[in-house]
Parts: sequence; C-alpha cells; structure tokens
Amino acid sequence: MRIEHCWFCSSSIYPGHGIQYVRNDSKIFRFCRSKCHNNFKMKRNPRKLRWTKAYRRTHGKELGVDTTFEMERKRNRPVRYNRETTEKTVKAMRKILEVRQKRQERFYEQRMKGRAAKETADARREIEQNITLVQAPEALRKLAAEDKARDEAEGKIQAAKDKPVREKIRVTRRSARAKAADAMDED
Repeated sequence: MRIEHCWFCSSSIYPGHGIQYVRNDSKIFRFCRSKCHNNFKMKRNPRKLRWTKAYRRTHGKELGVDTTFEMERKRNRPVRYNRETTEKTVKAMRKILEVRQKRQERFYEQRMKGRAAKETADARREIEQNITLVQAPEALRKLAAEDKARDEAEGKIQAAKDKPVREKIRVTRRSARAKAADAMDED
C-alpha cells in the first residue's frame, strides 16, 4: 500500500482517497481534498497559505532540512525481495522515526525557548502603556470596604424611612351564609 502526499498541503493521501490531476505535459498532481485542488486551480502559492506544510517549513515553524527525510523519498527502482534486507529496512525505519521525533522535539523547544521572556516583555509594555487602568490590590480592597460600609449605612437610614406602619388586622374564615347576611345588613 503506497501512501502518497498531497502536492499542495503535503498531507498524506491513502489509497482510494483524494483527487488526481494530470496536466497536458503528463505531470501528475495529487490532492488530498477539494480545498487543495481548488487552491491549485486558482494558482495560489502553498508557501503563502498558513495552513500548508510548505508555509510552515519556509517560515521556520517546522523542521525543514533533515537527513531523515531522505528515507521518505520515492524511488522507482525495482528491488529484489530479500528477507534479511526487508527486516533491516523495517528496523532502520523504526530507528529513523525515533530520531526524527527527537529532532522535531528539540527543534520545537529551541523555537519556543525565548517565548516566555517575550510574553512577559509584552505584558510589561502593555501595563506601562495603560498604567492608569491598573490599581494596587490593597487600594482596591480598601475602596471596596469603604463602599460596602457606606452602602450599609445608607441602607439602614433608608430602611428606617421606608418602614411602613403596620396595623394588626384580625382575619377569620367565615362561611358563605355569614357573608351574605352581612351584605344584606349593609343594604
């Protein structure tokens, strides 16, 4: 089973998937999905679109040059089957995969090394520009306590003013006949 790579975004294409485009000069272009195919037809440059592998490599986001990529290269030479050679090849492929992963991890760590310092510098610059918006936490707590005390004092005074005078009224249940009799007496 041969896993091809998309000409546009470099993602893998499994058998039975994707689109194959053959130009008049018999050059074959394979695309993983219609998005890549349509971008190719619109003559867009994959190195300028942020979601492609080509962009990530050209802008230093991913490991671009490495000797382990040599193993992935397509070779059209027929090779005679030999069990020992096949076993060695499979072992070598596993080892190369481990080496590539370690190198990619090192590359990522190297790339992200200065990021924390840059973020703190950006945060400091932002605070310096908007220093009027920032207040000390103790000052904020003090203001909150003063506001709360003022609100409580105003609340007590307001409650004393708005307190309604209540009269005690006795409410009893009466039957319908008694209500009717009272109504007749009033007439």
